[in-house]
Amino acid sequence: MPKKKLITIIKDCLEEMKAQDTVILDIKDKSSIADYMVVSSGTSTRHVSSIADKIQRTLKTSSYKNIKVEGLQNCDWVLIDALDVIVNIFKPEVREFYMIEKIWSENLVLDTKKSLGT
Repeated sequence: MPKKKLITIIKDCLEEMKAQDTVILDIKDKSSIADYMVVSSGTSTRHVSSIADKIQRTLKTSSYKNIKVEGLQNCDWVLIDALDVIVNIFKPEVREFYMIEKIWSENLVLDTKKSLGT
């Protein structure tokens, strides 16, 4: 399936689950692991877990079968490897500590306000 459709599915899940501060990074010229990285926050471990579960279930029902998930034990930071898109869902304080989007984002941030429809 096209990458744009994959990004749209993930964005829709994040919006539906009320994820916060979502940033989408275009990393295709910086890394071979994926074309895009999505970084978002949940308000608590339960919220992070629910967001990750929603994305995982939705991708599976949309024919994305080889999804890998890490971090569900603690739900401070859950990483979803969705083939060409890596999704990181953090509790806010964990996201602030790791600052992952700052590491990757030099001139890579897409316009999240437009892309998320806000």
